[in-house]
Amino acid sequence: MSATLPTLILKPGEAYRIVAGHPWVYRSSILRQTATPTDGELAQVKDHRQRLLGVGCYNSKSKISVRVLAPERITLDQPFFDGRLAAALALRQRHLPRATSFRVVNAESDFLSGLIVDKYEDVVVLQISALGMERHKEKIVTAVRRLLSPKIILERSDAAARKFEGLPEANGVVWAATPVDAGNVSTTVTLNGLKFAVDLLGGHKTGMYLDQQANYQAVGALASGADVLDCFSFLGGFGLHAARAGARRVHLLDQSEAVVQGAQRNAGLNGLTDRVTAETANVFDWLKARTTVRPHERVIPRYDLIVLDPPSFTRNRASVGDALRGYKEIHLRALKLLKPGGVLATFCCSHHVGATTFQDVILSAAYDTRHLLRRIATYAQGLDHPILPMIPETEYLKGFAFELVR
Repeated sequence: MSATLPTLILKPGEAYRIVAGHPWVYRSSILRQTATPTDGELAQVKDHRQRLLGVGCYNSKSKISVRVLAPERITLDQPFFDGRLAAALALRQRHLPRATSFRVVNAESDFLSGLIVDKYEDVVVLQISALGMERHKEKIVTAVRRLLSPKIILERSDAAARKFEGLPEANGVVWAATPVDAGNVSTTVTLNGLKFAVDLLGGHKTGMYLDQQANYQAVGALASGADVLDCFSFLGGFGLHAARAGARRVHLLDQSEAVVQGAQRNAGLNGLTDRVTAETANVFDWLKARTTVRPHERVIPRYDLIVLDPPSFTRNRASVGDALRGYKEIHLRALKLLKPGGVLATFCCSHHVGATTFQDVILSAAYDTRHLLRRIATYAQGLDHPILPMIPETEYLKGFAFELVR
């Protein structure tokens, strides 16, 4: 490590987050710098007393000026990336020893800010959202090939965060052992013994919601003999697990026709078409149509288990109020369709809405519908999406299962 590495000095009081382990150094926190770092390359960060806090990649175009990668001086060479990916994989192998598809690298959670690596059987998907990781993509690809021996490596770097880093979108095949159709890369993923056909270049996120893998199994276990409604069902993760666990009937709802067709194909892959139906619909409108009655009429509850797993309703703090109103609306409607003794399994994937706030919204909906709930389970993101409490952004998925007492 060169002694002439550019140094950024933080303002008094701005070092505490970094010392605690948060990797983001904001532009507004910088007091001065000894030289102008090169965008995408290493710079060292010190407090106002010249004590080293860490080393990370610099970007003048971003509000996050430095993404700290280590508290000590490092070199971003091949051994560095080999070592970081190996440590991340070892964590997954320890906590998810039987999983064949999972997240290998979860950005800040694995001390590689701006990098996501997802493994879908023998296909790996990268998502890069920071300039520093972009500059070292070749080393990352090499590390992935050495560690995971995939047949194909794809990139799904279409996240909105890239524009804040001054980066264009990047999607397609990065590497393949044999020639592949760059416009159509699909695979069959196994989650908890169920098969899911996934479009890895056109699907949501990097192809599927791997963070719900354990929750699919846990919620499915509540479905024996039940009539199930799976709202925002995507490829049928919750619904198909419920059907396999012995649900009497499962109905899937999603607003995407392509997704609904995919869920139906997945039901067929697992021999579950006899008890699974799927419908293309706006969930809000669907629930409203079935819970709106004339004066002196009442809604007839129809379901023993209702799953609510919507996409994030808010991407920033300014829209939290609108998001909470949306969450309350779907819970009001769902509770009216839930039979006494039935279970509502509900999730929120917004970092900006904490677990306590989310539960308060559910309880408010229960109060308005004159229902009493018993909480029977609490859910979080899978262990392949590690949570570091000192980095609040690493914790985003929360969920509950409530039994309708009356």
